[in-house]
Amino acid sequence: MTAAKKRYKPAGFHVELIPPKQDSQKLEEDLELFASKFERVMESGFSASITDNAMGLLAFQGHECIEELGLRARPGQVLIHLNTFHTKQNLDEILTSCERLGIRSILAISGDGSPRLPKLLPADVEAKNTASVTSVELTRYIRKHYPSFTVGVAFNPYEPEEHEFEKLKRKLDAGASFVITQPIIDRNAVTDRMLSEYPELPVYIEAWMSKKLYLLSDVVGYPIPEDATFDPIGTLRQLKEYYPSCGLYLSLLGFKTQYTTIEEMAAEEGGAAK
Repeated sequence: MTAAKKRYKPAGFHVELIPPKQDSQKLEEDLELFASKFERVMESGFSASITDNAMGLLAFQGHECIEELGLRARPGQVLIHLNTFHTKQNLDEILTSCERLGIRSILAISGDGSPRLPKLLPADVEAKNTASVTSVELTRYIRKHYPSFTVGVAFNPYEPEEHEFEKLKRKLDAGASFVITQPIIDRNAVTDRMLSEYPELPVYIEAWMSKKLYLLSDVVGYPIPEDATFDPIGTLRQLKEYYPSCGLYLSLLGFKTQYTTIEEMAAEEGGAAK
């Protein structure tokens, strides 16, 4: 790859959706809310990016919610997160179900653990010379046994730089074909380097849409005061200017307070994604 080549720009927004927790005390209400958000994302032409036991909290799987609620996963508009905290049987069930539903995009991540969650063993994904399964081994397994899927991976610009670039190379060698960054709130030198070194790689910049900026402390590796002021929409507009060749992944988006603005921003660019 050379920097002279034109970067492919991923279209539209990925909107993060979190399925209901399995111990919810108001499950029907939570499922109804999930369905309404999902349908709105589909109608907008954006992509619904559905998490997998986020923060290690046991939740229903994205494909389970889609099937149970009778939702239609429009082609190219659903991204299922898939982490390493599953049994081999469950892993294959998820992938087979997604194929049946017409879902073809997977975000392979190592994920957040929990004592309540099983963990894939190297033998489960035919991995050798490793003591544990990471997103690298998971990506390789999916690409080998479920080649119809496009697999994306995460990139963390807050990790030690050379170590993160070495991991990214292994992920790409395993078959990953797009990247979603951890949240950034300003121009980021490590992200800039990644874009320069991989000019043809589709990249989505994660935009933090909650005003509670302090919740990012664990991600960035330093404390952020709880009273720190933050303008998510203003920051999103800045990220669009800084990274015009990238797509945008919206985490913790406020559907009541922010979604209309997001639709307007998409319309400014000549319409939604797909």
